[in-house]
Amino acid sequence: MKEEAIRKYASLMRELDLSGLEVKEDGYELRLERGSRQESVKPETYIVEDKAAAEAAPEMKTEEGTIVSSPMVGVFYASPAENAEPFVKTGSVVKKGDTLCLIEAMKLMNEITAEEDGKILEIFAANGNIVEYGAPLFRIGRA
Repeated sequence: MKEEAIRKYASLMRELDLSGLEVKEDGYELRLERGSRQESVKPETYIVEDKAAAEAAPEMKTEEGTIVSSPMVGVFYASPAENAEPFVKTGSVVKKGDTLCLIEAMKLMNEITAEEDGKILEIFAANGNIVEYGAPLFRIGRA
């Protein structure tokens, strides 16, 4: 299925305010979902969002620390494997470049790393849930 067709269906979803759409066309099966961080997603599900959301800043400064935001839509994973310890917990001290989490997007695992040294003050995303562009993942403060 061509990107143009996927974009057409995503536009139709926004226009009709649909939260999901399944299309079977020319031997292809496509499932689009618009969801919040609280929904879970099957590995074969793809999410298409508009480009305006993609332009959200990956990090925002706040008085209490730095918010690390999701640079993409995908599934948030707090640990490298199902039964493994999470990369970080509330109270963990991190150094610039340390892995904070993984976000799976289109079957690719993307490492989200700390942009600065600090301490994890808050974790906003839950393991296995969908995160959207610009969604806050962590709050990092001074160690």
